[in-house]
Amino acid sequence: MTSTRVSPAPTPATGPHPPVTRREGVAVAVLTATFALWLVVWALVVPVCQAPDERAHVDATVQVALGNAWAPPGDLRILNAVMAAQAQQAERPAATWSTVSELLQGAPGTSDTVDQMTQHPPTAYLVGAAALRVAHYGDLRWDRAIEVLRLVDVGWTFLLPLLAWATVRRVTRSPRAALVGGVALFATPQLASIASSVSNDAPVMLFGAVVTWLAARMLTGDLRRRTLVGLSLALAAIVWCKGTGLPAVPFVAVVVLVAGAGTLPLARRVLRTVVAMAVSGALGAWWWLHNLLSTGHLQPNGYEQYRPPKPFPPGEGPSLRTFLDVSWGTITRTFWGSPGGGAQVSIGAVLTAALTVLALGVVLGWAFRRGPGRAAVAALAVFPALLIAGQTWTSAHAYLETTFVAATQGRYYFPAIVCLVALSAVAWRRVPRTGRARRALAVTLATGSFVLAWYGLGVVAAFFWNAARGPVTPAGLERYAAWGPVPASVVAVLLGVVALGCVWTLVQVIRAASGPAPGHDPTPSDPTPGHDPAPMRRRTAA
Repeated sequence: MTSTRVSPAPTPATGPHPPVTRREGVAVAVLTATFALWLVVWALVVPVCQAPDERAHVDATVQVALGNAWAPPGDLRILNAVMAAQAQQAERPAATWSTVSELLQGAPGTSDTVDQMTQHPPTAYLVGAAALRVAHYGDLRWDRAIEVLRLVDVGWTFLLPLLAWATVRRVTRSPRAALVGGVALFATPQLASIASSVSNDAPVMLFGAVVTWLAARMLTGDLRRRTLVGLSLALAAIVWCKGTGLPAVPFVAVVVLVAGAGTLPLARRVLRTVVAMAVSGALGAWWWLHNLLSTGHLQPNGYEQYRPPKPFPPGEGPSLRTFLDVSWGTITRTFWGSPGGGAQVSIGAVLTAALTVLALGVVLGWAFRRGPGRAAVAALAVFPALLIAGQTWTSAHAYLETTFVAATQGRYYFPAIVCLVALSAVAWRRVPRTGRARRALAVTLATGSFVLAWYGLGVVAAFFWNAARGPVTPAGLERYAAWGPVPASVVAVLLGVVALGCVWTLVQVIRAASGPAPGHDPTPSDPTPGHDPAPMRRRTAA
């Protein structure tokens, strides 16, 4: 005789997560594909070596592809070939630019300029070097070899809308809010710029999103061992890539310890936390232990040559007002939209400040209100809070040591971008009082996100190609034909497809189901330890 495990019936206040319909699945697939093409457009519109630290990232990747050793921090020097490529970019049209092999032969050796990227783990650069070798990079014109690396980063990040949708849906149980959560990624042009340029931020964004999604699953009742193992592996992967992934370590510890409170005994939750830390540490801590043993620092400063320690001038000292003013202005601007190698292109200081105040005001005012799901929301907030604290400490330390307010980049918060989207989704859903108002707000937010996206691209295109006179001008098209990586018609076709995807997605936002009213407990109703009710729901839906 066999026994059948029966899951308790859901209560009205804690109903099950609604099953994903075919229409919703198609909507998410189209949104994800649209985002991928959007990133490709950005990779083609921003001139090569005109993204933050892109020259150094490219140089480090090429050096790995050449078989050069990963030098100690501060010891790597930029290849003369990379410097020669930038000289060609400034002097003559793209059709006359050299291949990578021609540059390496014509400008051998290294320059005196430090490439600070060996302060990071080599993981992202190993992947990029493998892609270069597969593409036979020596035969490619040098700017097209860089475009290969940009497409690698697009490959790292194009799934962000899918992960944002899955996370928001899990936390809110609202298909419409989940779709808007995926669309919200378009609202930050800086995210598109970083995700489509050569950097080590791209894999950190991907694994940070995976960590957030799995954390949200655990916080909403998925206590299965495979979810715990997946979260541990994702944590190991993120710390393989960059120090900005390290705040995910205490975040995951908090999540595993909190998940299942009231269902699992404290001793078991502590054991699960120890297991998660042990697995992720055994797989991901190698680089940081190497740093501690070889340099005595967790994250050596590869940039110290550029900004060595120096005292404040006589009679002067550190100013809290100066520190806060520079930090606020730079972080807000470079979070929302300030592309360019020196963050010289801005969508507007007033606009970015207003967006920041609005977003923070809504999250702080509505996301943490008292209710059954408050613990899960608070746990999700740990990740961005740790990134803010870590970045502030680093910046303050640099200011006190060098008199320069450094490490103030909004992109340093992108590892937790899906956390921020999920917190925003919870908060915004609580603002309206009626279902009709929630639908109107969802459509407004989705529309606003797409408008910001296109506005940001227009500002960037105008700056780099049209002398800031407008996104498209005859002179700008001629300039792009001479210096761009592909014909302008290719970009136009991609933009047309992206526009169709944006409009179609807005229609799906209007038609999507709203899910339960805000304020209900987002956690599943099944109290059985380690049980995820999703299989039962799939059988019921079938």
